Amino acid sequence: MQIYLAGGCFWGVEKYLANQDGVTATEVGYANGTDINPTYEDVCTGLTGHAETVKVDYTGELATLLAAFYKVINPTILNRQGPDVGTQYRTGIFYTTENEREIAQKSLSELAKEYDEPIVVELLPLTSYYRAEEYHQKYLDKNPGGYCHIPQHILNRKG
Repeated sequence: MQIYLAGGCFWGVEKYLANQDGVTATEVGYANGTDINPTYEDVCTGLTGHAETVKVDYTGELATLLAAFYKVINPTILNRQGPDVGTQYRTGIFYTTENEREIAQKSLSELAKEYDEPIVVELLPLTSYYRAEEYHQKYLDKNPGGYCHIPQHILNRKG
């Protein structure tokens, strides 16, 4: 199964999700924008509408994966995670099946009970996805100690 998760800069989100139980593969890319085959530079302009996104192949329970994902995002901040600001850094769950949508909707409803502010995580069907350039794939494995908005001590933690 696959789900597409946007949580700010995709480098750290990918590293963290790759370490979760049931995750069999991850890949970073650009989702739900208007341009065909955008580059990183295109996405950074904010004009393409794409979100930096992690494609996650998983065999476990989606609700468990989403619970782990919520631990590394602030679901109440629009178009920003950590110091990264812009529409490409928005949070989102992009689904490909009705079952995924139902599970994600239920998990977001549960998450909302933990916050006084509204949850701004997008829950939308996946309309487009383009694999990011090779240098972005497994970036923090290639560049240990590289930039990440997620604290280092959390990156290798499970759930």
